Amino acid sequence: MVSEPLVLGFDTSAAHCAAALLRGDRIVAARTETMARGQAERLMILLEELLTEANETWANLHAIGVGIGPGNFTGIRISVSAARGLALALDVPAVGVSTFQALAFGLGNAVAAVKGPADKTYIQILNGQSEGAPVICGPNEFPDYPSKAEPHFVAFPSVEALYLEAPLQPVIPLYPLAEAIARIAAARRFNVTITPPAPLYLKPADAAPSRDVPPVILDDDS
Repeated sequence: MVSEPLVLGFDTSAAHCAAALLRGDRIVAARTETMARGQAERLMILLEELLTEANETWANLHAIGVGIGPGNFTGIRISVSAARGLALALDVPAVGVSTFQALAFGLGNAVAAVKGPADKTYIQILNGQSEGAPVICGPNEFPDYPSKAEPHFVAFPSVEALYLEAPLQPVIPLYPLAEAIARIAAARRFNVTITPPAPLYLKPADAAPSRDVPPVILDDDS
């Protein structure tokens, strides 16, 4: 008898460390811990705890799903690096899943919104088959969508957290973020075009080059 696939999904793109373990179509362990920092130290321990809770081991995993953002630059790098390293070590596929895709999973037509910096909001329109390019919107810049098929409106972390005037009635996502990531990864794990997950950055890094005068590099002959 072939066992049901075991898929691990996790995300640290926001102020949390979230993970879910999917066996077939059932979530066998899941946890979300709120934290503004410390994800790098906590993530692998949390994943170990989930596997132990479900009486599973790393060797039993069939695929890994990871949140690729948009969100916190450092947080996204933590998860993506962990997923790529685990996939290489375990010889299993790693599937990158955007927060937009996770929010809209199972809803068909959807407008997914993610809180951005200051008063900005990241938005993507998804119709279940294709995706428009993500955009960055101000409070009064809600994007156009096909009026003939009014989409669901889903937001992260919540509609109340967004500085956005949305003309659509919000709905609650069907699944928590990490669970949706795991379910999407399970569905895509046999896709032959899977590429290693990479961060989804919609905004340049805030860090600026140093204004200090660079040191003078002397030649060996000096």
